[in-house]
Amino acid sequence: MKSPLPVRDGVNATRLRLPEEGPWVTALDYMLHRWGHIDPEGILQRFDDGEIVAADGSPLDRVTPLAEHTFIWYYRTLPAEERLPVELRVLHRDEHVVVVDKPHFLPTTPGGTYIQESALVRLRNELDLPDLVPIHRLDRMTAGVLLFAVDPETRGKYQVLFERRKVRKEYECVSLVRDPERFGSPVTVRNRMVKSRDYLLAEVIEGAPNAETRVELVRAAATDDGADGHPAFKALFRLEPHTGKTHQLRVHMAGLGAGILNDPFYPVLLDKAPDDYARPLQLLARAIRFRDPISGRETEFRSSLELQDAPSS
Repeated sequence: MKSPLPVRDGVNATRLRLPEEGPWVTALDYMLHRWGHIDPEGILQRFDDGEIVAADGSPLDRVTPLAEHTFIWYYRTLPAEERLPVELRVLHRDEHVVVVDKPHFLPTTPGGTYIQESALVRLRNELDLPDLVPIHRLDRMTAGVLLFAVDPETRGKYQVLFERRKVRKEYECVSLVRDPERFGSPVTVRNRMVKSRDYLLAEVIEGAPNAETRVELVRAAATDDGADGHPAFKALFRLEPHTGKTHQLRVHMAGLGAGILNDPFYPVLLDKAPDDYARPLQLLARAIRFRDPISGRETEFRSSLELQDAPSS
C-alpha cells in the first residue's frame, strides 16, 4: 500500500490501522489512547496541521469519526540519535541501483533505536534519493556489499532475482579453530532452521533442510588466542549461502565448531553489552553476482573492506 505522504528526512511516513470499533468516537480519541501519555499536545498539533492523512491523502481533523478510515498515515517524532562512528562507501551508482559497502554496526533499514542511523536513511539524505529502497538486507553486525534500488519502475526486476535465487553471494568470516586440517576440503551444511520474532536466536530443528551453505577454508595461521594453553588458529573461510535464512551463516559456522569471531549470539548467547567498535563481528559480504535484468550483462560487485582479524596471506 503506497503512502500518500512523501518521504521526509529520509524516513517513510508510518501507517496505522484503526480499529473497526471500540470506545473511541474519533480517530483522535484512538491516537490519544495509544500515545497520549507520551505527547498529547504533539498529536493534537499534527491533526491541526493536516499531517495525519487518509489513504487518498486527505487530512483528518479532530472530529474525524473513527470508522471513517481503515488506514491513516502520519510522521513519527524521531528520537535524537548520536551518529555512529562508521561510514558508508558507494561502490557503484547508476539510474537503477546504488551499491555500497555497509560497515559493521550500521543497520540496513530503520528499526528500534536506529532510524536516521541506518544505511537506507543515510543514503536517501546524502544522495537526495527519497525513493531509494533496499533490494536485500544485511544484519546490523555484518559488513559488506549491499544493493539499493533507485527507480520504482525497475526495482521489481532486481528484487525478483533474489526471490528466485538468481543471485550468487560470497561471504568471508574469521573463526578460531583448533584443527584447521579438518577443513581441508570444502563442506556443505544443510539443515532446517527456524527463527521466531520474539526470540533472538535462530534454531536448528528436525525436518527437511531449508538452509544450505558451502564452507571453504581459505587460509589459517597460529594465534596466541587459544584458551588453557591449547594451540589455536585464526582461520579465514569463504562462505557461499544457497539460501538466506536469518543468522544462517552464524548458525552454520557455530554448528561446525568454528563460531565466527566476536559473535555475541552463537554458539553462546552473551549478556547484552554496548557495541565495541574495536571488535566487530568478523563476517563480511564479500561479493554478489547476477545477470543484470536491464543490461543482460553478468555483473559482480565486490567489497573493498577487509576483516581486521583475517590471518595474513
